[in-house]
Amino acid sequence: MASNRVNVPEARNALDTMKYEIARELGINLKQGYNGDLTSRDNGYVGGNMVNVRIPVRIKIFPRRSWTQSEGLLPVKYEVSITF
Repeated sequence: MASNRVNVPEARNALDTMKYEIARELGINLKQGYNGDLTSRDNGYVGGNMVNVRIPVRIKIFPRRSWTQSEGLLPVKYEVSITF
């Protein structure tokens, strides 16, 4: 279950700074205090980009050959998202 609770209270200021920097990069007018004039889509866009910055997804490709009756061996790639 997700929550907006910060596990390390000392990190709150760093996360807020990061939020405003990402909003500025995206051209979203996020201001201190109440932001009821923003759409939920804009707010979600900022939050999603915060997650992408903090937890990058890396893709690992595992090469393999697959057999088809008509064409013989064909290369197949499996892409697996790895998060850290």
